[in-house]
Amino acid sequence: RASGRNGGFVSASLTHGLANGLDRFGSDIDRILAAGRANFDGLVADVRRHEIDARLELVGALAVATEPWCVPVVRRDADQAVAHGEDVELFDADGIRALVDSPTYLSGSWTRSGEALVDPARLGWGLADAVRRAGGRIAEGTTMTGLVRHGAGVEVRTDRGRIRAQAVVLGTNAERSPVRAINRRIVPVYDHVLATEPLTEQQRASIGWRGRQGISDTTNQFHYYRLTDDGRILWGGYDAVFHNWGRTDERFEDRPETFRTLAGNFLRTFPQLEGIRFSHRWAGVIDTSTRFSVGFGTALDGRVAYAVGYTGLGVAASRFGGRVCVELLFAPEASALDLDLVRRAPIPFPPEPIRTAGIQLTRRAIARADAD
Repeated sequence: RASGRNGGFVSASLTHGLANGLDRFGSDIDRILAAGRANFDGLVADVRRHEIDARLELVGALAVATEPWCVPVVRRDADQAVAHGEDVELFDADGIRALVDSPTYLSGSWTRSGEALVDPARLGWGLADAVRRAGGRIAEGTTMTGLVRHGAGVEVRTDRGRIRAQAVVLGTNAERSPVRAINRRIVPVYDHVLATEPLTEQQRASIGWRGRQGISDTTNQFHYYRLTDDGRILWGGYDAVFHNWGRTDERFEDRPETFRTLAGNFLRTFPQLEGIRFSHRWAGVIDTSTRFSVGFGTALDGRVAYAVGYTGLGVAASRFGGRVCVELLFAPEASALDLDLVRRAPIPFPPEPIRTAGIQLTRRAIARADAD
């Protein structure tokens, strides 16, 4: 589903980064990269063709090393990207701090290709308008209660009525689905975000950041951050929270201890902004998969197609996911369906209570690894 809660980072990667793609789809990575680049270019073209005011910024992305062990990680990732045709420049501590000034930066890279920023809410609104202009109908706020075969097609049951269709595409993100295979492939993980009040000219000058690139660090529990259109800093990530048994609830979005941690880490990154206030805070649920990238499937004798598991990097990849779902339903000979990313399903999560125990143990191990 479209959401304005994410950070608005747009990436050509369909595999949640090249390193993950090489690890999981090495023999097919070049074709997957080509599909990702074409999809990224297609999203940019869609925004322009439909005149969507998404505040699209083709500014690239910075990856920064904030711990000594991250320095070789940044270099490895940059070298791999260059070897696969990306436009990436490496920087030492002085070089990266000349772009954005943080005393925590030990090195960094700037990927200029295949990385952009948008205002995700404006993108969602603009796409919805384009759908309506094309004759589509959107029933926002409608809850699906069932999905069954009906004659030669499918019936979608909702709290507001029934819809009968030849075929259905499911893009349910982290919500529970009537298709059991989807629920086995993803777990809901909460991601929390802060936004500062607008920076003054003096505050902006103290950190630089004239290029307005999106930034992420390279620790296991990483932060992502960017400048907004009205001059705030959006700061999120780090404390990904899984609630036992995969529970979701609006009350989980307000987690004071997580927001305090985020604020403390922000001020360690930018101590020159001491005293700045955080005007907004929120959270959203990520559909996390075991391979950290989207997986595909069909149900009800091929009349339902789905794409889930973007694991927090779905702004552009969900466009590719939608295309693949349509091809699964109506174009079975399409070339994209032969990609390893599409043909191979993610390993499902184990059943409860093993699922919760394993995830919480993994989270603690990741936190210890960063601390050490």
